[in-house]
Amino acid sequence: MTIEVSDKAVSEIKRIQQTDPSASGAMLRVQVVGGGCSGMSYKLGFDSQPAGTTDKVFEKEGIRIVCDSKSFLYLSGTVLDFTDGLNGTGFVFNNPNAKRTCGCGSSFSA
Repeated sequence: MTIEVSDKAVSEIKRIQQTDPSASGAMLRVQVVGGGCSGMSYKLGFDSQPAGTTDKVFEKEGIRIVCDSKSFLYLSGTVLDFTDGLNGTGFVFNNPNAKRTCGCGSSFSA
């Protein structure tokens, strides 16, 4: 299994990397952290290199995505998408492992 990234998300990540000097050439780190109304929350950030030997690294169209092994247990098979519709703008996690999500979509339970 892997973490997939939609074409729309790839375009947005590339746009951020071009406009934010701290993100230029960096990898997108995808994590699961404790918290949120459903127990676990998604966290995105940029890293210049993997944090350790257990990090999993994926690539799509020149974008490198890194995920620690603990978070990957919850994110395997997830599709990272980007929306800019009427209901808000931002990254969206389509996670098949989530048994329950909150109304805002930023936290889940597995």
